[in-house]
Amino acid sequence: MFLLPTILKIEFFIEHLTLRIHPMKKHLSLYLLCLLFSGIAYAQNHETMVDAIVQEASDNSQLELLGQELMDGIGPRLVGTPQMQQANEWAVKKYNSWGIAACNEKWGEWKGWQRGITHVDMVHPRIKSLEAMQLAWSPGTKGKSVSGEVLNLPVDLDSVAFQNWLPSVKGKFVMVSMQQPTGRPDENWEEYGTEESVEKMKEARTKQATAWYQLYQTIGYTGRTLPIALENAGAIGILSSNWSRGFGVNKIFGAYTKKVPSIDIGLEDYGLLYRLVASGVQPKINVRADSKFNGNVPTFNTIAEIRGTEKPDEYVILSAHFDSWDGGTGATDNGTGTIMMMEAMRILKLVYPNPKRTILVGHWGSEEQGLNGSRAFVEDHPEIIEHTQAVFNQDNGTGRVVDISGQGFLHSYDYISRWLYQVPDDVKDEIKTNFPGSPAGGGSDYAAFLAAGVPAFSLSSTSWDYGKYTWHTNRDTYDKIVFDDVKSNVILVAILAYMASEDPEVTSREKIVMPTDKRTNAPMQWPTPRSPTRLGGVD
Repeated sequence: MFLLPTILKIEFFIEHLTLRIHPMKKHLSLYLLCLLFSGIAYAQNHETMVDAIVQEASDNSQLELLGQELMDGIGPRLVGTPQMQQANEWAVKKYNSWGIAACNEKWGEWKGWQRGITHVDMVHPRIKSLEAMQLAWSPGTKGKSVSGEVLNLPVDLDSVAFQNWLPSVKGKFVMVSMQQPTGRPDENWEEYGTEESVEKMKEARTKQATAWYQLYQTIGYTGRTLPIALENAGAIGILSSNWSRGFGVNKIFGAYTKKVPSIDIGLEDYGLLYRLVASGVQPKINVRADSKFNGNVPTFNTIAEIRGTEKPDEYVILSAHFDSWDGGTGATDNGTGTIMMMEAMRILKLVYPNPKRTILVGHWGSEEQGLNGSRAFVEDHPEIIEHTQAVFNQDNGTGRVVDISGQGFLHSYDYISRWLYQVPDDVKDEIKTNFPGSPAGGGSDYAAFLAAGVPAFSLSSTSWDYGKYTWHTNRDTYDKIVFDDVKSNVILVAILAYMASEDPEVTSREKIVMPTDKRTNAPMQWPTPRSPTRLGGVD
């Protein structure tokens, strides 16, 4: 109703303008009026849809429920584990409950492994339960407890002395990580320490780290090969501590041993054992590590879609990897990306059930081992890849999106800016854009699509100390999720998906001319497709 006076005034203006130009062109006024009216209606439709998305995301958010069910109920989603399969099945059921078609699509197999209880106690010179957990794919202790003395790796050995020392590990737990001289993050030192004490600490740590690095170089082993040499020499377990430089935080990755358990010990307890050994006390620990291997197991991507009406064979893809490491529960890597895309799909199905293009979401498996799920999808579905309008990927923590790059697509400014224009100011004001950007830095699943020439964009989030405190750590848990930020991201990606679906134009795939590498003076290369590892971790 409020548009009518404006339209009548415009019609009057056009009518008199065209009559003055030429009476025979009076019909032009009707054409221009229709064109103008359709443009106003088009903009009004966008506003109505954006308002509906914002209202549903704000008033009826399902994020906390999704987060609790996924992170607390199912837990970490290491590829090849029962929890990963449980998560795949849960996601399909959840999508189906919203009226969204979904399936689990097999892309390969992985070494099946099931985590059990890890319990480590120091039993000499005093009793203390230690903060400890098995590394992923670690052999267990076969349902029993194993006791033994703890031994440090000497730092003053050459290759010959190391071989002479090696038999002494038989029947012992061997510590293979450097003892950290401090468990305080650098920013804590810098806030409270004197300039002299901070520099003294950093110099001592650098000297110690250099000596540790040189030891590995001298004895001719790496972090991958040393544990195998130690277990072959009779060690009954490998102890490590992969500190993340934050209070109480360790990175938890995979084991390299084949027969004996590999255990990560929290920094504080690792330091305790290390100092006791160095002081001449021989600490003794008792380890129970229950885990089992389940042979080769199938691995899946969970795929869901809202079928397009006008252009069903063109696609807008929402992207987030489903798997995680299992030191914590994979909350910010990538539980938040997962529930964000699920919530966006729920809202789109509710308020935009008949999109112009098909909106598809991919929850990829085994991103952590090399983007395997997304690379398999790209390889297996050339018909989708050829007709993909855009891919939006999220995978770096719980924070609100603050950076979007054009990823090296020459005309990305035209369509990304057009789509972002409809996003509310309170969601987009902090977003920095970089056009045309560069295809470099593809550390997540958008890179699989980028290499295939698809306009694929990383929705990069603000830090929340992601790299230090939650990325691949034992502290990546539900309580670290900032739901207000994830809700903002849901609004962003739902609107981008809607706009990309409705856009009358097909996105350009024209790429920038790659710059010259300053080190080699040769032109840099656009990323090329890589085949996934479809049978991974299997001996």
